[in-house]
Amino acid sequence: MTTTLDETLTLLLVEDDAGDAFLVEELLMQAEAPPRITWVRSLEETKAQLGPQIQCVLVDLSLPDATGLEALEHVLDLAPHAAVLVLTGLRDVHVGVAAVQAGAQDYLVKQDVDARLLARAIRYAMERKRADLAQRRLVEAELTAKENARLENGLLPVPLLRTRELRHATRYLPGSQGQRLAGDFLDTVQTPDGSVHVIVGDVCGHGPDEAALGVALRIAWRTLVLAGQTGDLLLRTLDTLLRAERRAPEIFTTLCMATIAPDLASARMRVAGHPPPVLVRDGVVEVVEGAPSGPPLGIFPDAQWAVLDVPLGERWSMMLYTDGLIEAAVGGELLGVEGLVELVRLHGAIDIDRLIGEVGTLKDDLAAVIVSRGET
Repeated sequence: MTTTLDETLTLLLVEDDAGDAFLVEELLMQAEAPPRITWVRSLEETKAQLGPQIQCVLVDLSLPDATGLEALEHVLDLAPHAAVLVLTGLRDVHVGVAAVQAGAQDYLVKQDVDARLLARAIRYAMERKRADLAQRRLVEAELTAKENARLENGLLPVPLLRTRELRHATRYLPGSQGQRLAGDFLDTVQTPDGSVHVIVGDVCGHGPDEAALGVALRIAWRTLVLAGQTGDLLLRTLDTLLRAERRAPEIFTTLCMATIAPDLASARMRVAGHPPPVLVRDGVVEVVEGAPSGPPLGIFPDAQWAVLDVPLGERWSMMLYTDGLIEAAVGGELLGVEGLVELVRLHGAIDIDRLIGEVGTLKDDLAAVIVSRGET
């Protein structure tokens, strides 16, 4: 009667006794799909043979250069993704139990091993290892999700907005790359003089490092605005922070910030290498002329940004956004700024949810702030 293993496995047998090694190999050769076996006699030889191709390790705990749990610990460290089966003698059953407690998937008493028991033990050990790895990935995913949520809370602040004359909306959506976290950030703050300050920014790249940098820049911007710092001095301060906090010198940040006057009838903008804001004024859809007004942060240490003075009037809507919106494909082509303006004209207003519905899947992340006054 042949013994069945579900797949052709690659095994490492760590056994210094030639007779015991021969017995294990003979038993495994009775399987319907005999595994590929590499036999080593010591822990030193084990180090040279262990690699990602090894799916299961059968290890004797009485080796010439390591004994007991010391040998097992070395094997577990060297092969974290392999199932480990411990071979022990009748007098060392308690050692086998301790080995399982230390991280081995199972143990076998050499005197009790037959072909069927050995094949079943290997199969079960493989399944236990898969379950252990899956559980570990689940725990890691839960920890990552908690960290992501903490960072996302930093990227998506509660606006400090007192006036009821403005309608305010934000959107933050991940792109199709699957990364929940990116460097896009946004914020809105109204200062005691009644001015409304808005920012949307984009740290190049994706991942927790970029997200953390985006959080740092957003919090710094809010702090500086509340402290009364504005204009080029504010941007140069953010540029200094970016250079100090970024993990690589090629990391840069684009952003658009607007200060809406206390009477809500005009705005002053600086656009640092960022897509131009879209405006709807008295039914006319356009982009802010002169944008960008200067380079991104983190490129030129002596950069300057021109001031863009924008009259708004009594009825208007303004959208600041990251390039995830204009880099989306519509009809097989990138939307672009002109395409975005045409869509807003077609809709008759800045309706961010409808815009997102029109462009479909976003290739890159999107952060957007829409501020409106009156009916537009």
